[in-house]
Amino acid sequence: MLGWLTAPVPKGRVAAFRTLVYLFVAADLVVFTPWVRHHADTPAELYQPLLVGRLLPLPTPGAVLVHTIFGLLLVTALAAATGRAPRLLGWTVFALYFEWMIIAMSYGKVDHDRVGLLVALAALATVGRARHGDPEPTEAGGWALRVTQIAAICTYFLAAWAKLRFGGLDWVTSSVLARAIVRRGTDLADLIADVPYLLIVAQFGIVAFELASPVIFVLTERWRQRMVAFFYSFHLATFSTITISFAPHLVALAGFLPLERVRPVEWARGFAARRRGHVREHERPVV
Repeated sequence: MLGWLTAPVPKGRVAAFRTLVYLFVAADLVVFTPWVRHHADTPAELYQPLLVGRLLPLPTPGAVLVHTIFGLLLVTALAAATGRAPRLLGWTVFALYFEWMIIAMSYGKVDHDRVGLLVALAALATVGRARHGDPEPTEAGGWALRVTQIAAICTYFLAAWAKLRFGGLDWVTSSVLARAIVRRGTDLADLIADVPYLLIVAQFGIVAFELASPVIFVLTERWRQRMVAFFYSFHLATFSTITISFAPHLVALAGFLPLERVRPVEWARGFAARRRGHVREHERPVV
């Protein structure tokens, strides 16, 4: 089990995943959840902290706290995306984003698409330096990616468990998707809703694949990537029909991917060199 949890991965994969995660945190502040800043002006009596917020305890959000965390988190997340001071900046980003999520989710509905991202932030803070494209294996990086993968899959499995726990078997034959389409459906969703029994079949399928999601850990690498592609296609369908993105969860799912092959800086340098007329030795034409 220990060997599986710490299976080495290339440092380049950790570096790419780290950059992706921290850039998303910065984007999350200004693109995906800008509404969190509105809690700076929310009356204090409406603040109902989550259990962890009561145990620590954390202060009641106010204008100073919310705007300070926003500014610090935006700056540190962008700095952490460069890979510098990975432990210092990593733990700082995790602590600030953790508090940001407590502020976000302590006034009503608690989103379940951020578990994997929070685990990724905590785990990445334990890994040392890693450069993009570095093929050297790292067990610490392997552990960080593995626990992120586990958290991402738990998001699926526990979602199915919650459906059956609170809705029972009647959930799969209920009108959950129909109500979602009425509330926030797109034109594509309206077309699907007209097909008899299709939404019921879809609800059976959702619960089935969520319960079966842990199978991904026993698949071969090729089939594992295919299953991850299915996860992404599922969320694409979800967004295109009822406009729910699960963006933080999609970032956590990237922990399954061979991100070390993604080298945007190297590609940009190569493109610039070719524009200037410089070519590598193996690219020289044979005369």
